Amino acid sequence: MLYTIMGATGNVGGKVADILLKKGEKVRAISRSLDNLKPLQDRGAEAFAGDAADAVFLTRAFTGADAVFVLIPPNLKATDYRAYQNKIGDSIVQAVRSSGVKYVVNLSSAGAELSGGSGPIAGLHDQEQRLNNIDNVNVLHLRPAYYMENLFMNFDLINSKGIMGGPIRGELKMALIATRDVAHAAADYLIKRNFFGKSVKELLGQRDLTMEEAAKIIGWKIGKPDLAYVTFSYDDAYKGMVAAGLSEDMSRLYIEMSKGLNDGLFGIGKVRRTPENTTDTAIEEFAGYFAQVYNSVCGKKAA
Repeated sequence: MLYTIMGATGNVGGKVADILLKKGEKVRAISRSLDNLKPLQDRGAEAFAGDAADAVFLTRAFTGADAVFVLIPPNLKATDYRAYQNKIGDSIVQAVRSSGVKYVVNLSSAGAELSGGSGPIAGLHDQEQRLNNIDNVNVLHLRPAYYMENLFMNFDLINSKGIMGGPIRGELKMALIATRDVAHAAADYLIKRNFFGKSVKELLGQRDLTMEEAAKIIGWKIGKPDLAYVTFSYDDAYKGMVAAGLSEDMSRLYIEMSKGLNDGLFGIGKVRRTPENTTDTAIEEFAGYFAQVYNSVCGKKAA
């Protein structure tokens, strides 16, 4: 069997490719850079370097695959993020139609049932609809919760101000998930191909917790037991994102997403937690990984 993986050097797609290769599966790995694909190529993957907005390129990459893992790669500097999402999304749909592939696992997000008010997630809603309109193709939309790896964006704050922070309310209970759990689910569905028609799979992480609780647990792991999470105003958070290099449009969308979470538009209470949508990695385990990356990037010694 052959599996084509978009974003094969990214946070989720890279882990999907790794899992499949470890299982001895044939992998066709897609990324913009051939150099970035070399480690996967050295392990036996077929490297396909090119632009995901090029439907002809994607069609070649999808042709002959038994299943494909698709996503819209993030582009934090896009001046019109929804236009960017639409362009990549249309390219994926054209490639699925033209290649003849019959099984598609699409990386979406919690909140993708909403057509608006959810920031960049609304673009994933649109992509789900595009894929649902393809006849005779089985499509599974994975809707994971907020990624634990998003907490890496706090590195500079921890170093400069000794805090974690953001526009999401610190006391808000929310689902957080490790990207490796998302990747394991995706790889399992690709291999088994046990989904038919158009379907959705929610992934809610190991348990619900607040940003304040997450900061406390991470603080102990990095040797800062008093590490606190501070809720920023939307205006301050927006300015901070722009200063960090995000485009104004991307920053605006992130604020809209955070407001949607804070206001309960999506998130806790919208999807019932079950054993089937609960994944393995606890925040305590992830905090150990956070500490490793933090030490590597920031040169600090963990407790």
